Amino acid sequence: MKILVDNKLREVELLSKEDNNLQVAANGKTYDIDVVMSENGFCSIICDGRSYNAESVKHANGNYTITTNFRNFDIELFNTHRNIRKSSDSDNVLQSNMTSPMPGKIIKVCVELGSQVKKGDALFVVEAMKMQNTYMATRDGEIAEILVKEGDAVAKDQALLSFK
Repeated sequence: MKILVDNKLREVELLSKEDNNLQVAANGKTYDIDVVMSENGFCSIICDGRSYNAESVKHANGNYTITTNFRNFDIELFNTHRNIRKSSDSDNVLQSNMTSPMPGKIIKVCVELGSQVKKGDALFVVEAMKMQNTYMATRDGEIAEILVKEGDAVAKDQALLSFK
């Protein structure tokens, strides 16, 4: 996803998440981060051996202000829709299963058994790290099986649905 921080556009990707430990890539550099969230948007962060305390405030327009070390950073998120990965990296073979690219919680199932979908159609809304992402179909097809329901927690690479 792209993040606008103080008028500078940055490319950020969540590579992995296990408990409080995140691995994030930002503008070509990888960061290992330990984040502990507390109440009301406050968190403790350890990154590169340095400890930070921060506060996150979400505004009505969906943007955020992050305050740390007496500095405020205005944050705007772009491209928060995600395509679900195929269960294999092979682009030459149509895959029958769709998997989750990250752990999260199913907020909404946008399709039904037997639905005909086109590439780019919304399949699921998944919450991960307090952000909702819309997972979209990477190909046309008919839904043969839906393997999760609203409220389910899903793991990285867990099968979410299958195509006929």
